[in-house]
Amino acid sequence: MQPRENTLNRRIRSAGGKFLRRFGMLPGGMPDGLGDDESLRGTTLSGDVILYFPDTADSLYQLRGWYGPLRELHRAQGLTIICMDSRVAATIRGEIDVPVVTVAQDATLDALISNSRTKLILYVNYNPLNMAPLRARSALHVSLLHGDSDKGVSVSNQVKAYDYSFVAGQAAIDRFARYTSLFDAASRCIAVGRPALDTDRAQVSSSSQRGDQPVVLYAPTWEGGQASVAYSSLRTHADPMLRSLLAAGYRVIYRPHPLTGVRVPEFGEADRAVRDLLEGGWHTISDNRPLQLDFVESDLLICDVSAVANDWLATGKPAIVTRSAGLEAQDAATRMLEVLPRLDAADAETTAELVAEQLEVDPHREERRLLTEYYLGDTTPGASLERFLAACRDLSAQRDALWSRIEGSDGMGHLPRVD
Repeated sequence: MQPRENTLNRRIRSAGGKFLRRFGMLPGGMPDGLGDDESLRGTTLSGDVILYFPDTADSLYQLRGWYGPLRELHRAQGLTIICMDSRVAATIRGEIDVPVVTVAQDATLDALISNSRTKLILYVNYNPLNMAPLRARSALHVSLLHGDSDKGVSVSNQVKAYDYSFVAGQAAIDRFARYTSLFDAASRCIAVGRPALDTDRAQVSSSSQRGDQPVVLYAPTWEGGQASVAYSSLRTHADPMLRSLLAAGYRVIYRPHPLTGVRVPEFGEADRAVRDLLEGGWHTISDNRPLQLDFVESDLLICDVSAVANDWLATGKPAIVTRSAGLEAQDAATRMLEVLPRLDAADAETTAELVAEQLEVDPHREERRLLTEYYLGDTTPGASLERFLAACRDLSAQRDALWSRIEGSDGMGHLPRVD
């Protein structure tokens, strides 16, 4: 085979690609690939842990939910966040005080992992671009995801790509065992609770404000990537539901999902209608507020099938979960969806009556209390964060023992991947 020459056409294509990336003209959802590769050549990363985040800004909410625990992990073991998008990296640097680099080329990534003392690589989603660092044999790969829920994505077959999956509690392990074939959930899942509930709770507890009027938090999810995970109530429930609450005198905190309307424009229109309905007065549009602040200021949650419902359990307060009107939507249902009251679109106009019953009688209080440990483990302040940090320490020690054995037996210890 003749060597490929650096022809004029190839140089034009390369220059055109650089132009599109430099001036932000790439299609939505595509990382710009403007990496720090040149300056990273021959360098090593400090610390034991990498958090790999190849996504664009639309998905930053998935990483932001882990900022608190990642800060603590950086203090304990040293952490570097690796991005594929320079714009995302710049944003992260302004939000969290940990090292952040942008890597565009696989060769740079391989060299960084190989030359550094990286023991763990963490991931907050199942992005196909995660395959680049997954080639590395010299580190353990851990899926964190960005929440624990009864959504179908929580039992995706993609979990098998990772050495371990950090989950909230026993409920998540049982969910995987029930819905995912050929996956040993008991040995591959490690329950660490929701450590962000510890770190974020500490930040908002002293700044929250409450009035005398009951407050309902409405936190719908987005439209989903396909019909099987279309759980959002925004187009089917929101208008009659909110009008019912407003007529009854409830204050509403509306917390829209960051991806609302990204795939289906009609959901963006429904979001605008909700904002218009709640505009003015004492209601709150929670666009850039911590989730824990919304939790502290609310008396009851209305949400769709999502991680918000699971995290809310720690508050001990009542919740209502909507039932998707989409015939193709499939839950990875667990006990919580049997215990919490469900709201159908057909009943949305009587929501205030259901809310009043839950606030005044709270018929499911004891059942929720029993479920909390099953879903979240020990919710004593600080307990989850310690489990997370301990799990990272333990896996780092396990990696050292495993890698020492591999280096001594296969003659390939210096190579981070299998081609």
